[in-house]
Amino acid sequence: GIKWMSSLEAKLEEAKEKKPTAEKLERLRREKINRFRNQHRINIQGTDLPDPIATFDQLQKEYKVHPKIMENIQAAGFHVPTPIQMQAIPVMLHGRELLASAPTGSGKTLAFCIPLLTHLKQPRNKGFRAVIISPTRELASQTHRELVKLAEGTGFRIHMIHKAAEAAKKFGPKSSKKF
Repeated sequence: GIKWMSSLEAKLEEAKEKKPTAEKLERLRREKINRFRNQHRINIQGTDLPDPIATFDQLQKEYKVHPKIMENIQAAGFHVPTPIQMQAIPVMLHGRELLASAPTGSGKTLAFCIPLLTHLKQPRNKGFRAVIISPTRELASQTHRELVKLAEGTGFRIHMIHKAAEAAKKFGPKSSKKF
């Protein structure tokens, strides 16, 4: 059949068809994010999850990561985040809990060190404010090295304690009571 309408009604109907609704825009955004995750083989579960980042520059723009930390990331030669960094950093910066699995050499250390330093904001003389427990001395050394490079010029003091006796000498005999 023929649909009769005035030219004004026709223009309004045409405008409705062309203008995407908020739901449609959100659906398209979700599809784009899902394609990005699939492309980078990022599997994630949970509700109300933050979007992954595609560049380290997004950290400063969206999450206000300290400029010196951003400078240290670039100086260390990291230009594009790895898949674990793309998703884990935003999750942790949103204060969410995270259980992540990725191959050796995929950038897990940097993925949790950036949010850690960002949450601490700035150095304070209040003792230990964060503790990272590592299963091996080798992994502890690697984490220490990466954190020292990442925190350079920010004023944070990074320590590695692997023997209680050494810790007592380094921080004083009452350090166990103090911290």
